[in-house]
Amino acid sequence: MKTYTKIDSPVGELLLVGEGTALTSLSLPGQRSAPVVRDGWRRDDEAFGEATRQLSAYFAGRLPRFELSLAPEGTEFQQRVWQALDEIQYGTTTTYGELAARLDVPRSEIRALGAAIGANPLLIVRPCHRVIGADGSMRGYAGGVEAKVRLLTHEGALQPMLG
Repeated sequence: MKTYTKIDSPVGELLLVGEGTALTSLSLPGQRSAPVVRDGWRRDDEAFGEATRQLSAYFAGRLPRFELSLAPEGTEFQQRVWQALDEIQYGTTTTYGELAARLDVPRSEIRALGAAIGANPLLIVRPCHRVIGADGSMRGYAGGVEAKVRLLTHEGALQPMLG
């Protein structure tokens, strides 16, 4: 049975979904393809106590890396891409091309790489927000480009905008 909780954050109310003790999804408000709470799901704030604690520490600037039990559903290729996201250090960014090179994904498959990143069901925890365009542009983010900019600014990878 799926369980869920909702928690407030600086980027809006987060929806955490899991099975057992494993987190299967973390989504932001207005996110493309975000899960919605369904009949039969049970709200269980206690089951997500550790995730809530770590997210609070992250947003307070005290946690650069999450250590949670994760069980996202995806293809073998998606899983490989998502695991590579875990290696992008807090406070840094990488480009789609650099990530493709690291995974030996040929240039002809760069769209598949982008699609796998876009399908990441564990926003923030699996830091797909740290992948940017080669020109430094903030390319698509399922949670919205504004949230991506806020997360990267929070991590110190971007300078705060004045005004």
